[in-house]
Amino acid sequence: MGSSQNIPGVRITVRGLRKSYDGHPVLKGLDFEVAPGEIFVVMGPSGSGKSVLLKHIIGLEIPDEGEVFVNGDPVYGTQITDKYRMAMVFQSGALLNSLTVGENVGLYLSEHRLKSEEEIERIVAEKLDLVGLSNLQHRAPSELSGGMKKRVALARALAVEPQLILYDEPTSELDPLSAITIGEEIYNLNQRIHVTSMVVTHDRELAFGVADRVAIMFEGEILLVGTPEEIRSSSHPVIREFITANFNLKKTSKVP
Repeated sequence: MGSSQNIPGVRITVRGLRKSYDGHPVLKGLDFEVAPGEIFVVMGPSGSGKSVLLKHIIGLEIPDEGEVFVNGDPVYGTQITDKYRMAMVFQSGALLNSLTVGENVGLYLSEHRLKSEEEIERIVAEKLDLVGLSNLQHRAPSELSGGMKKRVALARALAVEPQLILYDEPTSELDPLSAITIGEEIYNLNQRIHVTSMVVTHDRELAFGVADRVAIMFEGEILLVGTPEEIRSSSHPVIREFITANFNLKKTSKVP
């Protein structure tokens, strides 16, 4: 298959997606579509089913009902990854501490013997440069900050030249400046290589900063899909409460 640099991002279509665990419904009939090359953010409070949705889109979970399509091809029951290149950036980064940064980035290519050692070295250097981590191939993951680990995980995803990247809470456990950097990387990569990006987050600043469209998810349902401006102007009480919530503890003086 050719490089995704020359292939537009894929279209994702979700229809009637339902999933329950031990009789508890987690996804309650989701319907939406992500356009090729779009940054589509799924935002909502913890426990609303966002990460479960991502796992269904990439085929790690099978729904009780419904279907996910990539460019019209069903994900379930087919070898969808043989036709399309998809990558996931996990919440923890999921780097292997026994490998160097470069070995982590090139892991998929070397494990599947898709490229020669020289080609893998070139790709690793190129992808690390894309995320602003040039010349760190020989460092250990333990030597990196949390934000740098997230960027290495992003470089690893880019090494397969994906048409779709799924991000699971990419700014979790990061300080505000590192979170901004990750948001900028997601946006800039989308502009450079036109990959379709799906971002799951409860980070309102990230969502409104990078998204073309936002889906608000609550208790297994999608309440609204719209542009950041449309979400901000929504009068839905649950959406208003989520996007305007602030820490407002009234402290009382303990000084006598």
